[in-house]
Amino acid sequence: MSSVLQEMLRTRDWVLADGATGTCLFEMGLPHGEAPEVWNLEHPERIREHYRAFIDAGADLVLTNSFGGTANRLKLHGLASAVHDVNARAARLLRETVDRLARPVVCAGSIGPTGDLFEPLGPLTRETARAAFREQVEGLKDGGIDVVWIETMSSLDEVEAAIAAAADAGVPACCTLSFDTNGRTMMGVDPGVFAGWLEGQVPRPVAYGGNCGTGAADLLACLACLQDRMQAGDVLIAKANCGIPQYVDGAIRYSGTPELMAGFAVLARDLGVRIIGGCCGTAPAHLAAMRRALDQSPPGPVPCLETIVARVGPLTTAFGGELRQARTGRRRRGARTGPARERQ
Repeated sequence: MSSVLQEMLRTRDWVLADGATGTCLFEMGLPHGEAPEVWNLEHPERIREHYRAFIDAGADLVLTNSFGGTANRLKLHGLASAVHDVNARAARLLRETVDRLARPVVCAGSIGPTGDLFEPLGPLTRETARAAFREQVEGLKDGGIDVVWIETMSSLDEVEAAIAAAADAGVPACCTLSFDTNGRTMMGVDPGVFAGWLEGQVPRPVAYGGNCGTGAADLLACLACLQDRMQAGDVLIAKANCGIPQYVDGAIRYSGTPELMAGFAVLARDLGVRIIGGCCGTAPAHLAAMRRALDQSPPGPVPCLETIVARVGPLTTAFGGELRQARTGRRRRGARTGPARERQ
């Protein structure tokens, strides 16, 4: 299996991940209520265009259009028997795009939640969840991914099943949780619990962190807590929503500007995060601004809470005490300095 991500992390201070898939596909005409994964089969040229837009904006890592690619999700659209084809096509369209480039870009196979709950609240067991994810991973692997990208998770049981499925298939994995309920996931997992859980995981993810959730400030506060518990060599991920989601004229809109996302990217880097990207609402224009900011701004001190709020807006919850140690201005564990910036 390709080690392109591991090589980037060995030689670079940071890696820029892409932005939103669903948001961008809706802008391209995907009907609301239709599975984005259907377009892998019906409109492959639009998926290629989506991938290419983020690559042209400067992304070093791009996610496949396969977030809802388990049978659990695809069955809602009559595609339960097409799991392998849907995922392999998503990965192959990205692989073919990346292989034409003159620079390395990581092909990351996106895996989202199944949408089901674990027993006794729902039908999932460890075995059925692992099997569902394994079927998806095999399709992504056959399409040519470099790494499995487990994202927007709320349950540690589900993360564990997805990591195990990736290991079964011989593919390295990254994982992110969505801390969207007062600094916790929907299933009550806070960053400290997540960090403690990671200590016993074998294999350990290549990288881990947070995505989606609410605002960028909240995500940075959660990651500050995670970083306090990092082991040597751990890599943090931050993929924040583009500002705060708001319901406007019958649709969800995001308040973030390219300037706000550029500020988020720099703050995340200075907090010690090494894989930085955007989530819901983040378009190629936002990502291009993030790339420019990361390329052009020198490393700064670890940001305090006041600096974060001033740059990317207020916390949407009372969560944020984990930034208390950042007030010293010292660089946190895991941050890199030195000549690697010149290789960007």
